[in-house]
Amino acid sequence: MNSNYTRIFVGNRTAAQSIVSRLKEIDIIAVVKDEAESARLAGFASSMLGETEVFVHNDELEKAEKVLDA
Repeated sequence: MNSNYTRIFVGNRTAAQSIVSRLKEIDIIAVVKDEAESARLAGFASSMLGETEVFVHNDELEKAEKVLDA
């Protein structure tokens, strides 16, 4: 599968939200994948504390990596 997005972070939800917020400040809209939250919103009881993933478009990858390094 060929994707136009690259995963830049895997970890807890709080850290992911911080990264997404910092990316938004420089006009990068990240894609967040949180399977535990998706299951909860769909009405499935979930005790799993899954990891949250943050993706950015490949065109914005270099700019996003600078945010992560800071």
